[in-house]
Amino acid sequence: MAMEVKTLNVEGMSCSHCENSVKKAVGALEGVAKVDVDLNGKKVTIEFDPAKVTVDNIKSAIEDQGYDVK
Repeated sequence: MAMEVKTLNVEGMSCSHCENSVKKAVGALEGVAKVDVDLNGKKVTIEFDPAKVTVDNIKSAIEDQGYDVK
């Protein structure tokens, strides 16, 4: 199983609540192994199995939490 790592620029995250909601939403997706949120850098790094989940699915999960993926 080849894992991929993707870093997304996410606007609107400012606190630990933001970080937790993104981690929870993305982490709940099947195929996501790891989620790292960098509040200062406005970045979310995801390690995932592309056979199980797409980058678009991940972006949608983040946007559903009220944040903008650039």
